[in-house]
Amino acid sequence: MLGSWRWNVGFGIAGVGLTVIFSLGNNPMSVILMRSLYAFVAFFVVAFAARFVLGVILQPPAIPMGPNEEEADDPRGAEMDLRTPDESDDLNQLLKAQLQQGASSSPQPVAQPVKEGANEGASSFKPLSPPQLVSTAGKQPEELAKAVRHLTGE
Repeated sequence: MLGSWRWNVGFGIAGVGLTVIFSLGNNPMSVILMRSLYAFVAFFVVAFAARFVLGVILQPPAIPMGPNEEEADDPRGAEMDLRTPDESDDLNQLLKAQLQQGASSSPQPVAQPVKEGANEGASSFKPLSPPQLVSTAGKQPEELAKAVRHLTGE
């Protein structure tokens, strides 16, 4: 059920208050007190019913488990284990090389050690140098001006 018994008492007191307000001018005090007692009991019971109905309506839906409930006990995939490889040796070598390079008068490129399992094609790497698609060398200035006018829409 939703809430506690205090809600029931609050509803009962509200029932007593309404009964007293509506019957104060017409009935003697003994009748008012008797009807107030009946109103308290009635509102108290109605509050139980209202709390039960609200508890059923506001209850979150149950999430059905899959057909294989034993898989829920399987811990794989429940946690993520993030570890970075220890690269302190490589870092120390790079720092030593930079220190030695800074100490020498002429900077020289530092050869990095090849790790195990490195790709064989990495040693034959050449940076991409695409041919120039359009060159302005050998063009007449009038042709260049005409091309610029055409591109700007004049």
